[in-house]
Amino acid sequence: MSNESGSDFFAGFVVGAFVGAAVALLFAPSSGDEIRSQIKAKSIELKDRAEDLSAEATKKAEELRVKGQSVLEQQKSRFQEAIEEGKQAAARKKEELLAQLEPKPAEGGIKLTQ
Repeated sequence: MSNESGSDFFAGFVVGAFVGAAVALLFAPSSGDEIRSQIKAKSIELKDRAEDLSAEATKKAEELRVKGQSVLEQQKSRFQEAIEEGKQAAARKKEELLAQLEPKPAEGGIKLTQ
């Protein structure tokens, strides 16, 4: 399970707990004023927790963005190096092929002229 799935599960668990608590308060034998004040307190608590989870998610997203940018830069550098090595290998092969195509002097010291 990835960290993101774990965070999603935890966030769902917290929200579910607060909803369950609110439902329990509604069915508890209390006065209307007490229930409203308890619901208000729980909703404020839920809002604060949601803000905390949002800040945490934003922080993790930024960390992942920075890490992704770093990996992208590394891969880009490797790709550029591979291109340069390919160009150098092509240049060497071209020189080898051109050297093979150059006319060689005739054996025995006799040069052929045109």
